[in-house]
Amino acid sequence: MISRRAFFVSGAAVLAQEVELDWVDARKLTVEGLGFKDVASPYDRLPARAEGIVRKAVWDLSRDSTGVLVRFMANTTAVHARWTLKGKTLAGPTMTATGQSGLDFYARDAAGKWRWRGIGKATKLPDNQDVLAAGMPPGDREYMVYLPLRNQVASLEIGVPKGARIDRGPMRDERRKPLVFYGTSITHGIAASRPGMTHVAILGRQMNREVINLGFSGNGKMEPEVTQFVAELDASVYVLDCLPNMTAQDVRERAEVCVKTLRKARPSVPILLVEDRNYADAFLNPARRERNETNHEALRAVYAKLVREKVGGLLYLKGEELLGEDGEATIDGSHPTDLGFMRQAAAIGRALKGL
Repeated sequence: MISRRAFFVSGAAVLAQEVELDWVDARKLTVEGLGFKDVASPYDRLPARAEGIVRKAVWDLSRDSTGVLVRFMANTTAVHARWTLKGKTLAGPTMTATGQSGLDFYARDAAGKWRWRGIGKATKLPDNQDVLAAGMPPGDREYMVYLPLRNQVASLEIGVPKGARIDRGPMRDERRKPLVFYGTSITHGIAASRPGMTHVAILGRQMNREVINLGFSGNGKMEPEVTQFVAELDASVYVLDCLPNMTAQDVRERAEVCVKTLRKARPSVPILLVEDRNYADAFLNPARRERNETNHEALRAVYAKLVREKVGGLLYLKGEELLGEDGEATIDGSHPTDLGFMRQAAAIGRALKGL
């Protein structure tokens, strides 16, 4: 296919020219972040059999591609992408179009560190095409593309100039099992500016692990119907971060059952219980402060009971450690900004240190 799109290199536009591209379906490369193979659509996060078992809201949200990424090796000076969205909106009140519907592009540097390189801008529905990066020095490198946080992706293709080589990303050590996160809109990624800036994605890069994001905006509630699917995933650790969507009564009714279900299915996999983050405006919002305090108290009581019963492999992270105390880490008092996600990644990283 011929792409008649100007490249932008070092801030200056190269004269528009016909650039012949080779396109590869992303599914032929290395796709990560999908815990289930029996899916209804290529980038769904729950299996097709979950429909009708989990609540409709959870099922609908599971079609979003948050946490999904594509890794590949290429000897190319430019990388393009084209993708088809199935959602009805490009952006939301607290979400950029790039975060909700766009792509995020990383490359490994000479030291082996993942470095941000570009974005794929979503400008319309349903089809988009963009240059993720151009003007790169020739050479073999590993690349990574994060899919949208809050939209459904029907298809994704990666394009390189004709003649460039593109192959699957290298296989990971099979002993390094994925980090599995079950949570709320915060885990889902609202309101990261771009898909690679969620704490889930950040930790994946820092720990060099696959991550599986089972965040369901407004609907992370430790429900047994969802927990049974979480338990199917062979993880290195389960991070349970559902309290922002749960009342204290919900915690008392479901948290112990959730933990014991996972422990029965995976006796040796550590489980990190994460308290509700403190609302940034709680110092002048008594209702929000009370919700934080009662949630925290309820989860601490459940944790203490589990420890008394000698349920092993449990870790605990206090909410006060997640976002800091300066009130500058959220967009609306609740959902993290990129600063908030970086702080949250650091806090969870410390909690998982040594595992």
